[in-house]
Amino acid sequence: MQLNGMQCEVCQTGAPPISNETAIEFKKQIPDWRIIEECGVPRIERAFEFNDFASALDFTCKVGELAEHNGHHPAILTEWGKVTVQWWTHKICGLHMNDFIMAAKTDQLV
Repeated sequence: MQLNGMQCEVCQTGAPPISNETAIEFKKQIPDWRIIEECGVPRIERAFEFNDFASALDFTCKVGELAEHNGHHPAILTEWGKVTVQWWTHKICGLHMNDFIMAAKTDQLV
């Protein structure tokens, strides 16, 4: 099951987050991402590096278009030469398969 070929599914409030075992398996397909916890909520995060602000901003716009197209939206921090992206599912305050799918699709934008 290749994450970058999958589509996001609608996630309902109260759906169970994925298990730690499943997260570890999915993470193997997105090795540059790390699982973190922020404000008590697990997320996956990756920082992408660029040569200048314009390139970072262009990438940010691409991530935004990807997010809008899939109806799943990350936290994005754009800085000079760097964009940090965090995926998690707000409705369940945790990680869902969609987050890993979107991380894999984000990797394809570079």
